[in-house]
Parts: sequence; structure tokens; C-alpha cells
Amino acid sequence: MSELLHSLRDIVGAAQVLTHDDPGADLAAWEQDWRKRSRGRALAVVRPGNTAEVAAVVKACVAAGAPIVPQGGNTGLVVGSVPDDSGTQVVLSLTRMNRVRAIDGANLTMTVDAGCVLQNLQDAAETAGFLFPLSLAAEGSCTIGGNLATNAGGTQVVRYGNARDLCLGLEVVTAQGEVWNGLSGLRKDNTGYDLRDLFVGSEGTLGIITAATMKLYPEPAARLTAWAAVPDLASAVTLLGLAHQHLGAGLTGFEVMGQFALSLVAKHFPQQRVPLWEHSPYCVLLENSDSESEAHAREQFERLLETAFEQDVVSDAVVAESLQQAHALWHIRESIPLAQAEEGLNIKHDVSIPVSRIPAFCEETDALLEREMPGVRLVNFGHLGDGNLHYNVQAPENGDPQAFLREQEARVNTLVFDAVARFEGSISAEHGIGSLKVDKLPHYKDPVALALMRSIKQALDPQNLLNPGRVLTR
Repeated sequence: MSELLHSLRDIVGAAQVLTHDDPGADLAAWEQDWRKRSRGRALAVVRPGNTAEVAAVVKACVAAGAPIVPQGGNTGLVVGSVPDDSGTQVVLSLTRMNRVRAIDGANLTMTVDAGCVLQNLQDAAETAGFLFPLSLAAEGSCTIGGNLATNAGGTQVVRYGNARDLCLGLEVVTAQGEVWNGLSGLRKDNTGYDLRDLFVGSEGTLGIITAATMKLYPEPAARLTAWAAVPDLASAVTLLGLAHQHLGAGLTGFEVMGQFALSLVAKHFPQQRVPLWEHSPYCVLLENSDSESEAHAREQFERLLETAFEQDVVSDAVVAESLQQAHALWHIRESIPLAQAEEGLNIKHDVSIPVSRIPAFCEETDALLEREMPGVRLVNFGHLGDGNLHYNVQAPENGDPQAFLREQEARVNTLVFDAVARFEGSISAEHGIGSLKVDKLPHYKDPVALALMRSIKQALDPQNLLNPGRVLTR
């Protein structure tokens, strides 16, 4: 492989090819996944600076038969963007490709390099007087290429959709090192198969996203946030229906948080004041973005909450009086995964269920897990507005979290995923498959769909060099 390393250095410059043989080399940032579940060993980490260099790197790797692992911010949660331990895989890091190429205000689009950090996209859009609505907890580190490769969701899917829905065009380097320029900002283009949607969500297994044209929206005139206590999940679903009726398209966020999830935030981050959780099985966080005025948005919220109180759907509620208060409420929601990590290793699930069936799913699965593993603690929270729950399982109190993960993960996953299947849901709502769920997918995916997926993979990447072992096994 020394010939390959020499070629890679010629393409991107010696300083942009990192190996374990380099003096003082530490490749942990590229080799270890976000959750520290896995650490591989790369042949090299290559950091191209533009699309032409990406294409040349791919051609060099194909000629040498070296597998390629595309990587953005390495914030994924399913071990999908780090190398295996073979020492033969090349990590292709896109973080140097971080330019905002163009903003077209009249077309309401922004064209950006794949390595742009999500928060920088949001800031660039805001500076230009627009809104880029994709928002998730890792937005200060994750990149738009990774967001698109995994079809990321986040907190505003209920109004704006997943990353796929926000994308109008892509630039992609194929498995043969060719460049497809599909960056057109057209909203209508019926000229054959939609290649954009093929690459979005493919987790780097079909091609390497190097740039994207994304939708922009006018900045709302006002945003208001409310926090409501509800007696059960059925009431949360009823509140969601009322929110759709009263707020319409203004409903941009609807998050549900279980009592135990909020108790972990209160325990591990006592500086955060968590409202209403001590006497409420669940709390809901709602956001209303209004195109008219703050007064109109507040009036809508008041009518919604008045109706919810009349129907005994909500037991208590607060509406943020300032942007600072709104940020504090959202910070509580975003702190749940961090608080859970402080509590110890846990078994995570990112599932989607039809909204109407979520209460029954949780009631049945909660009881099942408690019966099979007495004392187990459920950290249930997520994007109820679009049917996505982070249904996580924590070891019993005073138990050994590492032992629990090691001994019970397979069993817990089977119980939860089987329940998801019974309720006609998906075992991956927004995190993807990666390598963590690759062996599970055949048990829960339609066999015809799997056969079609394998045919596509074979057609586009016949040598299986793009992120092998992710999404599909051969």
C-alpha cells in the first residue's frame, strides 16, 4: 500500500495524508465513533480540499483496491463513518471542504460544500436574512454531507421535513471516481430517475456527497416556545392534534420527554431548572413560528393551551417570555442524551412508530421490558411530532452499566425491535443503519426492498469499496 500512500500525497499534499507511521500520530478523532462504541485502525486519513481531489483520491483507491470510508463530522450514532480494525481502509475526511459556494435569495437556495458544519450553514443563512431549518443537537460539529448521507431529522421535521426534504440537488463522486454535478436548484425536474434521493440516506455506500443545494426559507416574524405537562402519552398525542389545528404550519417543533429522562437532566445538570417534571409522567416542548407577529403567535398559543386545559390534556404549562427562556427550555431537551451518558452506558434505540400507535407501543414495550428485566429504567424522549422516539434503556439503579450493555444489549434490541415491527414502525428513524444495525436489517426490512437495495449497490459500487459493511452485508 506504500504506492497508494505516495499517490494520495501527490493528490492532496503530504500534510493532508495522516498515517500511524507519522511521528506523534494520533488518529483517534477519525478512528473512534462518537459514542466510543468502536475504534478501528485506518490505513490513512486523507483530507481533500475540493471535489477534484476527492475524485482523484477515489480513483487511486479503486486502482489499489482500497476500501474508502467517507467521513464528515464523525457525529453518527450507528458506527457508520469510522474504519474497521483491518488497517486497510482509507478514511476520506471532507471537513476541509467547508465553503458556502452561493446563496440565491430569489430562488431561496444555498449551495454549500459537504464539509460545512451545520451551524455555520444556519448562521450564513441568517446573515443573508433567511432560515435554514435543519436543527439537531450535534449541529456545532456535524456536517451537511453527513446529514444528507444519513438523512438526518432533528427537531423541526414536523414542519420542514428531514434533510432529504430540504435538499434540491447534489454533487457526488461516484465509486469510479467520476463527478456527477446535480446541483441545480430546480424544484421541478422530471427527466428520469431521481438520483438525488438515491444518494441521500445511502450512508456513503453508493457515492460520496461533495456539495449540495439546500432550500432556504424566510425568517419567521416570531418564534414562541411552550413547555406543557401532560398526564400520559395519549394526552401528548391529543395535544399534537390540537396544535396542528390551532397552529397549522406554524407548528415547527413538538418534542416529548419522559419523567425519568428529565430527572437525569435535573440530577446531572442541577444548574438547569427543569420545569413541571416532578409530578408529570411526560412533558412536551412546542415551538410556534409565526409569519405575522409575536402577538399573533402568543394569541395562537393561548388559544391552544386554553383548549388543552379544558379537555384535561394539559395539567400545567409555561410559555417562554424571552428568547433566552426559549433557549433554556430547548437546552433541557438537548441535554437528555448528555445526562444519560453521565448516568452510564445505555442501550439506545432510534425508532419511528405511527403517531397514533405510540401510546400503545410504549405501554406494551415498557411492561415487556420491566417483566423481562425487573428494575430496568426507560429514557423515553424524542420527536413525537413526526413519530420518532429515542426509546433508550438504562441499567437498573446501582447496577453495572457496562455489564448490562454487554450482557443484555442483544436481548433488549430484539425485544424492542420486535415490538416496533408489531406496531408497523422502523428500527431506524433518523440515525441510519451503519454497522451497528446491519445484521438486524434483514430481519425487519421487506425482502423485496433488500433485494432492490443490493441490486443498486452492485450496480453503482460493484467492487464494494464505498463504506463496506454498512447498511448492507453482501
